[in-house]
Amino acid sequence: MTDDLDDGIDDRPALRRDLNMGTTWLLPEWSRGPRGAHREVLEAVVAAGYRGAQGADVALCRELGLAATTFGTAREPGGLDALAALWADLGFECATLHLGTGFEDDDTARRLVEEVLSASERHRIPLYVETHRATLTQDIWRTVGLVAEFPELRFNGDFSHWYTGLEMTYGDVDAKLDFLQPVFERTRFAHGRIGSSGCIQTDLGPDADPDAHPSVPVFREMWTRSMVGFLRTAAPGEVFPFAPELLPAEIGYARLVPGPDGEPREEGDRWEQALLLCRIAEECFAAAQAIVTGGAPGG
Repeated sequence: MTDDLDDGIDDRPALRRDLNMGTTWLLPEWSRGPRGAHREVLEAVVAAGYRGAQGADVALCRELGLAATTFGTAREPGGLDALAALWADLGFECATLHLGTGFEDDDTARRLVEEVLSASERHRIPLYVETHRATLTQDIWRTVGLVAEFPELRFNGDFSHWYTGLEMTYGDVDAKLDFLQPVFERTRFAHGRIGSSGCIQTDLGPDADPDAHPSVPVFREMWTRSMVGFLRTAAPGEVFPFAPELLPAEIGYARLVPGPDGEPREEGDRWEQALLLCRIAEECFAAAQAIVTGGAPGG
């Protein structure tokens, strides 16, 4: 994926700071994030330093100088080709995809993946299969097996679903990361979110050192490995979108804790947390660049 917003001066592969618009949904009144009409929200996204938006109006993104990406769902074989054609016609740069339900037999799983690859090639739009619960990729073993069968498959890494849902730190986490290396090498988009062993989306705190949170080093490793994989194959001007996707309590993501008045409230400001996650991702990208240019093995 090349960055249409690049000024052409520097065509080195780069990390791009994007925002999944779910991060702006139902923000509490005390949040520093934007509320109001779609344009007002997107103007705040631009002012905060983001260069892309996922799930926003394409025309408005272009007017404001933002790359536009989208997301969707394909639960069963059939229909994805038409959806990819629509996304391409609308002008979206790429799409992340919840594929299947996790209950597919092997034949159906293959048909789903083949449809992703076919639709992506036919309509010239990257379709990144998301690592997500209740989808075809909910199981690490099956996902790595699909990569072996379909090495051209590419992913959106929403790794909190594995970290929490499969309790990755219960056992040898380093061995699990090594097992997942074929997925990291093929990750070309990331949803920024950090979970714990028991909660899919956790707040790292407004001021404290985020690396004090026990999950952060593992997520750094997963993001860095993914960025190394990207850099080792990236074309000039290609970008790796990192899009924090911090969702509200109303759909079961942000945790509720007692607020100053004793009433339940989200534990942190998702808008501020998204900016923090971007800073961590930028540090991971710098580490990945050092690995690639220094010729260090692995991720």
